[in-house]
Amino acid sequence: MVINKKNILFALLLTGCAGMVNAQESEQSAPVAIDKKYTAEIKKIAAAPLVKKAMQQILDLEKETMSNHVLLTEIPSPPYKEAKRAAKFAEMITAAGVDSVWTDTAGNVLALRKGRTRKKRVILEAHMDTVFPEGTDVTVKYKGDTLCAPGIGDDTRSLSVVLTIAKVMKQTGIQTDADVIFVGATGEEGQGDLRGVKNLFSAAGPGKIDSFIAIDGSGTEGIVHRGLGSHRYRVTFKGPGGHSSGAFGIGNPHNALGRAMHYWDESGNAYAATPGTRVTFSVGVIGGGTSVNSIPFASWMEVDMRSENPERLNAMDALLKAAISKALAEENAIKKAGKDLTVDIRLIGDRPAGGNPATIPLVQHMMASIAYLGGTPKLGVASTDSNIAFAKGVPGMTIGQGGKAGNAHSLNEWFLNDKGYLGIQQSLLVLLSEAGLAAK
Repeated sequence: MVINKKNILFALLLTGCAGMVNAQESEQSAPVAIDKKYTAEIKKIAAAPLVKKAMQQILDLEKETMSNHVLLTEIPSPPYKEAKRAAKFAEMITAAGVDSVWTDTAGNVLALRKGRTRKKRVILEAHMDTVFPEGTDVTVKYKGDTLCAPGIGDDTRSLSVVLTIAKVMKQTGIQTDADVIFVGATGEEGQGDLRGVKNLFSAAGPGKIDSFIAIDGSGTEGIVHRGLGSHRYRVTFKGPGGHSSGAFGIGNPHNALGRAMHYWDESGNAYAATPGTRVTFSVGVIGGGTSVNSIPFASWMEVDMRSENPERLNAMDALLKAAISKALAEENAIKKAGKDLTVDIRLIGDRPAGGNPATIPLVQHMMASIAYLGGTPKLGVASTDSNIAFAKGVPGMTIGQGGKAGNAHSLNEWFLNDKGYLGIQQSLLVLLSEAGLAAK
């Protein structure tokens, strides 16, 4: 997920939606110049009569884009339970006008628009899942011209962008040289661990992918061309458990967990402060125990660590495991009765790091598209579906959906359609630059 902070504070004041603005996950990279070659190519594509017509139709379809946005937002799509939204998205992309639509083994919805030469395959993707559990009220509420609902920005807006692009290409008769596959993907969030896009790039996918474009997050100027890798674990200390008084003296998993957290906090912060690529770590969720007068039989935590440098990420990983080992040994050494505690360390997320230089044609074309429409490109690093493309050595990037949004992953999430059409127009331009605008 990429969140563009530009003017979000101002937008929040206007909307009256409750809550705080999310910190931006994407770290900005150093500026890179746009090669004049790519500026000229985008201008040429934009000047083509059918493309001019498509750019206007994007404006004409604003109400329909927003209607699709609301409709899909109000279909719950909890982690690992995207099927209902997927079915509706498949129906809508079919109606938009493509050659074939299918659902793969990971629950992704794929819609093929055949190219003239079919020598390349370009993916335009948005993810269907949200972070919210079953039972969350996803009814869209209106605060003036702002839409408020869980998942309204991350990433439902992007699905409506994909639908509009598919429709204007059909209506205008734009044809590309390469095949274009529009994708509604599963499993981008949390423990989904990018499973949808991992499947696209596996033997179960549609075949060789030549370029990958993900739409995720608000704004029009951000380009994620580098992937923030992450490791996530569920760590569980286990013991016999017992009465808080009668079994006093046995090993306590909560004590071991507390020690592990403390030791990792010390060593992790010391390492994060050393010179080198940024690395972060966090204990996100903890749990265990049955009652106040019981020694727990299990205590667990879920942790996350991130860096775009695999060596730094692996070093932070090693510090976690050292902290766990030290905590376990200490708790077992001081217990006075009962069996030793044990620990289970389970990997629940592994997002590879990687990236593309900002000089590759895909990124340069995106930069040129943003500049052509009056924006200033901002390059960055984040953890998105594009991580898989980066790891596979495939040209890829994640770009904005247009408009403004805030409070992602909260019940107060909001979206403001402030020139949202620009996000759709630039997505179309870069898609055509990558897939090749077929000559008539």
